[in-house]
Amino acid sequence: MRPAPIAFNEPERLRAVAEYDVAADTLAKDLDRIALLAASVFQVPIAMVSFVERDRQIFLAKVGLDVCETGRDVSFCSHAIRGSEMFVVPDATLDPRFADNPLVTGPPHIRFYAGAPLTGARGQTMGTVCIVDDKPRAGFSDGDRILLAELAAAVLDKLELHRLDVARSASQARLTAAAAVSPDGVVCTDERGIITFWNAACETMLGHAAEEVMGRHIAVIAAPGTLDGAKTSIIGGGSDLLVGKTIELTAAHRDGSEFPVELSLTEWRDEGVTSFGCVIRDVTERRASEDHLFELAYFDALTGLPNRVVLQARLDALGNGTDPVCVLAIDLDGFKEVNDTLGHLVGDELLRSVAGRLSACTRPIDTVARMGGDEFVMLLPGIGDPVQAATIADRVIAAVAEAFVFEGQSVNVSASVGFAIHPTFGQETGDLISNADLALYQAKADGRHCRRMFVPALRERATQRRTQDFELRRAHERGEFELVYQPQVRLADGVLLGAEALLRWRHPTKGLLTPASFLANLAAGPLAPEVGHWVLERACEQAAHWRDGGAPDFRIGVNLFGAQFRTDNLCERVRLALAATSLPPEALELEITEDIILRHDDDMTGPLRDLKDLGIGIAFDDFGTGYASLSMLKLLPLTRLKLDQSFVRGMCSSNEDIAIVRAVLYLGGSFQLAVTAEGVETEAQRDMLLAEGCVEAQGYLFGRPMSAEDLSRQFGLPEVGAAPHEMRDGWTSAALVRRV
Repeated sequence: MRPAPIAFNEPERLRAVAEYDVAADTLAKDLDRIALLAASVFQVPIAMVSFVERDRQIFLAKVGLDVCETGRDVSFCSHAIRGSEMFVVPDATLDPRFADNPLVTGPPHIRFYAGAPLTGARGQTMGTVCIVDDKPRAGFSDGDRILLAELAAAVLDKLELHRLDVARSASQARLTAAAAVSPDGVVCTDERGIITFWNAACETMLGHAAEEVMGRHIAVIAAPGTLDGAKTSIIGGGSDLLVGKTIELTAAHRDGSEFPVELSLTEWRDEGVTSFGCVIRDVTERRASEDHLFELAYFDALTGLPNRVVLQARLDALGNGTDPVCVLAIDLDGFKEVNDTLGHLVGDELLRSVAGRLSACTRPIDTVARMGGDEFVMLLPGIGDPVQAATIADRVIAAVAEAFVFEGQSVNVSASVGFAIHPTFGQETGDLISNADLALYQAKADGRHCRRMFVPALRERATQRRTQDFELRRAHERGEFELVYQPQVRLADGVLLGAEALLRWRHPTKGLLTPASFLANLAAGPLAPEVGHWVLERACEQAAHWRDGGAPDFRIGVNLFGAQFRTDNLCERVRLALAATSLPPEALELEITEDIILRHDDDMTGPLRDLKDLGIGIAFDDFGTGYASLSMLKLLPLTRLKLDQSFVRGMCSSNEDIAIVRAVLYLGGSFQLAVTAEGVETEAQRDMLLAEGCVEAQGYLFGRPMSAEDLSRQFGLPEVGAAPHEMRDGWTSAALVRRV
């Protein structure tokens, strides 16, 4: 164990600092690897090993910093050395001690700092091993503290060896006295390698008493077969190649056990006689710690697969030559539901099993990496044929689709795969991962459990989507969205029953945009819940105005975004909208599409049941166009089916379409669901729907989507913002009545 820090004593501390001769180049080389490791493990731009002198702090090793020293007055480390615990500053700009510090307000713009004190053998703290980020962090976990402390211990090991070397160089005469009390093993030999001194630490470490080894060759410390003739000669004094340096070898205990040690060699002459000294340190714990840190830096702790750092390094090593290479981006479909329903232990076991299956799909030269969460990437050198890549992707999908069994319980997930190939389409290898991700997004958008190959159009669409995402955010902030309303009528007499609220975007330069030009991006982006709630509130407000003005049975239909089901507050937002507008629940009908159902099935059944229990209508929009529609009738708490316009459009000329219309009307009656026909454009369509028993419809025959003002005028509803007594009598379109 390291000595505990003693009470802060600056003169004693400075004397301890002076013992280390920190200007030595060899010391910096030894510590550079630890600084690099710290930066990689903690993913920070700056990592340092610092010593704090009287008026300055100097950096023995550093990553991400150009300067070699700073004044002590601005040093964070000067604060860290005053305590025995790790010194952590989550956000320097919020800490009054550092908010005005020039290292915070100017380069390197320190926001986060963590420093582990370097406390030497005499209990004095000379400096720190510290990490710095230009972004704040919410905290520094216990695991992070342990890792940083382990790195500090590794630095102290190097420093202590260096201090001993300095001490030996300064006064070889004190070697024996220092070795006698040193916690490290110390062996002295003559020029032939015959042992002349063996301290107590050697007895403890190697199991041999001094009298047993005196007069024997120093090779006695090494495990059998680990020393060739050259090494025996070197440690035995026959060569000065490693004098003043450090080597590692495998040592043997008297009981036969073997362990790694680090040897530091020195030489001195006394009255013409050459002698050698060897400091021996058991590095078992340090080696294990370094191996652990290496694993953390380069491999995923859960699955054991290489991580993003290794994947990028191997991809970079392939360069941008003509040799083909393929990258597969893989995402699990349904993994969130496994975590939510069966728990994270099962989820973790599933990820480990998936890692094994993916590895089984590859060759020894391939790389399977876990990027985080349920995302994996395959790197396949030499694969340039799209057909071959697609075959591998299909193999991956099939492997993941096989049921996983945990404690007798079967669990099923699927995989979506996107792949990109170099040099197809002139892709640089550095773009392969992002291009494969774009293809993956397309696979998920196309229904999941499939594969897609990257083509340049995906990048172009992504660029356009990012541009439109910005414009959509600005549109919402500036109030550029507006609602139009398409009337819904009773077919028998043309009486207005309600309307469907539809979103439009009044673009400042492109004019009024229909949903086809922006709705897909809006639905897939982060703004969807916010805009969806705005539509709900505005539509409820308008419906309440019409009901209060003399249309007491008016019903408003509002389309939901799938993202609204992921907010966990959909029901509450609906309740608030109804309460704020005094709109009764039965006057609101929420419309969902099959696409939303398939993407958010596990997220939506509960909220929909709660909404239906309130008395709110639930309509299945575009019914009949998807393969899962019939099964959804049994599972979802529906109140209405909306017959898709494609069947209405063809019903007058297609036996198949009229058969589908009859089937939907029959299903509606059997499940006690109302049916609204969409897209009615001709009187012939209206008449045929009436003959088949359809009660309600909407379409251009009764009115295109229109502003609230226009709908009010057409159907005699109160004008927007007008008091109820200003409305015209009745709310049936005269023109519509004439057509009926």
